[in-house]
This record gives sequence, C-alpha cells and structure tokens, in this order.
Amino acid sequence: MSSNSLTLAPAPRLEAAERVRAEVREFLAVELAAGAFTPHVDAWLSGVDPGFSRRLGERGWLGMTWPKEYGGHERSAMERYAVTEELLAVGAPVAAHWIADRQSGPNLLRYGTERQRREILPRIAAGECYFVIGMSEPDSGSDLASIRTRAARNGDGDWVVNGAKIWTSNAHLSHYAITLVRTSPPGEGPRGRHRGLSQLLVDLSLPGITVNPIRILDGGHHFNEVVFTDVVVPGDMLLGEEGNGWHQVTAELAFERSGPERFLSTYPLLAEFGRRAAAIGDPAQLATLGRLSARLLALRQLSLRIAAALDRGELPDIAAALVKDVGTTFEGDVIEEIRRVVEVVPSLDSPDPLGRALAEAQLHQPGFTLRGGTNEILKGIVARGLGLR
Repeated sequence: MSSNSLTLAPAPRLEAAERVRAEVREFLAVELAAGAFTPHVDAWLSGVDPGFSRRLGERGWLGMTWPKEYGGHERSAMERYAVTEELLAVGAPVAAHWIADRQSGPNLLRYGTERQRREILPRIAAGECYFVIGMSEPDSGSDLASIRTRAARNGDGDWVVNGAKIWTSNAHLSHYAITLVRTSPPGEGPRGRHRGLSQLLVDLSLPGITVNPIRILDGGHHFNEVVFTDVVVPGDMLLGEEGNGWHQVTAELAFERSGPERFLSTYPLLAEFGRRAAAIGDPAQLATLGRLSARLLALRQLSLRIAAALDRGELPDIAAALVKDVGTTFEGDVIEEIRRVVEVVPSLDSPDPLGRALAEAQLHQPGFTLRGGTNEILKGIVARGLGLR
C-alpha cells in the first residue's frame, strides 16, 4: 500500500458526493412515507426487494462508477459511497443487487471478456441481475487455498464442475455465482496451493446445481450451501485467466471488506438508541452513545479513505481487512453496549422499535464475523502486511 493510499478524494468529488447524498435522502423519505419498505437491521444481506433494486437502477444509483458503454454512469467512488451509506443508514432492502454492484461488476470490468461485460453489466446496473460469491467451502474453514471444487474441460471444451460452496448469501434468489475452482494441481512450495485456481462465471439455473438453505437464529435464511454435480459450464465463461484465480480473488476482496456495510449493519439499532438516549437524557446512555459514535466516526474515516484509494485504481487489501475486522467487532459491541444501559426486552414482535431492532441485531450477530472472512484470518492478513508474522 503506497503512502498516499489513504488520502481523501479531491474537494470537487466530495461536493458531488454530498449532492447525491441529498438526492438519496429525499428519495428514501418518499419511499418510507409511502410504506414502500420497512427498515431492518442487516438489510444489506437479508432485505431482498427486486422492485426496490430496480428503482435504484432507474435513478442511476447502481453501477455508478462503471463506463457508460456498459450501463454505468462514470461517477466517482465517493458518490457511490454516499449512496451506499444512506441506504444502509435507514436499513433499506438492498440485498438483491448488493454483491453484484459491490464486487461482481467491478470484477467483470477488470477481468471479463467483452461479451461478458456487454451481456451482464447493463443488467446489474438496471437492478435486474444478481450475483453470489462462490469462494468458501464446507470443511475448509477460512483456508481458501484448500478448496476442493474442481473444474475440468470435457471433449467439447466446456467446464465440468463438481464440489460445493458455502455461506453463499441469497444464492436461491440470484442469477450467477463467480466461483473459485481448481482447474489444475497445486504447485510446490509455501505458495504452491495458490496456483491452479481459476474463476468461472456460473449460471445458477444450470442443471446439476442444488441450493440448500442455512437458516439463521430467527428461522430465515440468506446463507446457503450450493452443490455442483457434473455441472457443465460453457467454455467461454472462464473469468480472467486460467490459473490466475488467487490473484483475482485477492483483488476482489478489497471491494468486499472495506465498505460501510462492515460497520453499519447495526446502524438502525444505534440510531434508535440515539433517539431514546437524547429523549431520556440518562448520563449512562449518553456516555455509551458518545463512545459508540466516536468509534463509528473513526471507522468511517478509514473506510472513506479506502474508497478514495479504490477510486484511484489501487487495491488496499490490508487496510480493507482491517476495516472488516474492526468494523464487525464494533457491530457486535453496539449490541452489547446498548443492552447494558437500556432496559428493553428484545423481541421481533415488540411494539417498541428499539426492542425490535435489538432482537434483529442479536439474531443476526453470529454471521457478522463469518462473511467476508473470519476475524482471526483478517488479523493474520493485517499482521503479515505489517511484517509482524
């Protein structure tokens, strides 16, 4: 990471970001007044509403930074950040398009063929095409290099895929999975396992694909296991270069780990608590609100600087891992700190909005440190980047 990686964006881009922020706030106020959606904690993974995604696409708020020739709008990463932040702050139902807009689209722009870009990117930007991440596997833990899903060419030049992926959020509602597979044996040496990996663009409607739900504590599900049994993927659906999958995945993770969703999943709960604390004026509640707000502002500054680095074409993977680690720890602390100072019964059926938000946050909390890499793995990435191990 260069010494300039964490500088903020130029003033004109920040001004443009604040203009679009005001537009999004006005749009959301109208949507809420019309009852178009109900705000929820963790809505960026559990709030699936294709109609809402299409309305964002109509306003040019998806694919914002992409070239216009692929359905994008050539706006800055800071403008996109402002849109993302406002959607998360109100708990809007953005889960349908989230992964496609956040990382699958940029991955296609960087590594996809011209046909792949022209066929898929405009549909993502319109809020009509959804993606999942096909990285983690059963029994592999966080050791991504140990994946066992394999793809081999058949006599027609197509790929035959066998294996399974896990924690694939909303795979049951999505169109494609960018899937990390082993296409050749690993090499020798400590980095040898990183060789022979490739990414395939897999249509989830293909025969041989089974999606099994993994339910969370409230009985709902966005996590899934996806099983591939002799799935024939067209030969031209290789993403990027064969054998370059490890490098491509590493670049992709910078987009996945550094966004404001890594510390704003519980923001609707924090906002509700802030209103309660301000109304009551209890010193313990106000002190808690102050501590949490200070941590939130610090996380936001780091995340903003990573967005600016991505806008310059950099890949600040170490700083991104830090945001995800510290951010998801913060999200859990929001729940525990509020529980200590507010006497409220958490219940999804509570007439108290604070009680409902607290219940949602508690039920979703176990997934915070799983998605995007466990906190233990992220600490290792940061330590290696700093030369500490």
